[in-house]
Amino acid sequence: MEKILVIDDESRMRKLVVEALAVEGYVMVEANNGREGVALAGRESPDLIVCDITMPEMNGHRVLQTLRDQPATAQIPFIFLTGWSERDDVRAGMNLGADDYLVKPVDPAELLAAVRSRLQRRKQTAGPANNQPKAEATPAALAIALDLTAREAEILYWVVQGKTNPEIGIILSIQLTTVKKHLESIYAKLGVENRTSAVTTALEKLGR
Repeated sequence: MEKILVIDDESRMRKLVVEALAVEGYVMVEANNGREGVALAGRESPDLIVCDITMPEMNGHRVLQTLRDQPATAQIPFIFLTGWSERDDVRAGMNLGADDYLVKPVDPAELLAAVRSRLQRRKQTAGPANNQPKAEATPAALAIALDLTAREAEILYWVVQGKTNPEIGIILSIQLTTVKKHLESIYAKLGVENRTSAVTTALEKLGR
């Protein structure tokens, strides 16, 4: 079964996440601060990491940046835990390369769905031809390949990463209606009708 590392300085929240996932059969590893989490990630090679943002000494952003800078941990799916008041932190974290975020207090069903989704996505991109999928589908590459504006390319990039419209709005600091309008323009330029077809077309254009 897959191994999951949970990094959180709040013991109560950490216990909630660990117990919710352990009951599903996942092998759980715990860290009560960022530095310990980075060390465990390198030593335990988890299949996924769930990490709080606000922690003393080494916050979640520094944890993510450190792991992304190390080849051995760069591709591990990473889910942030955040409070409602931390929208800017969420946006910064997603731009650093986080795969998802969950708002505390975490709903167990939502947590499990997010974990399953990210682990499944990792399996789908683990083949020899897809060692670094995110590195290739950059906004700049999408803009050139599909003749999109810079903003359209940014939005399509996050669609390719599996983000919802509200999540994209948070990441790019734009209104949900703006996201939808840009998506309509993207669909028209690509000659498609939905986000699934847009992703397929984008990846085909990039030769993947």
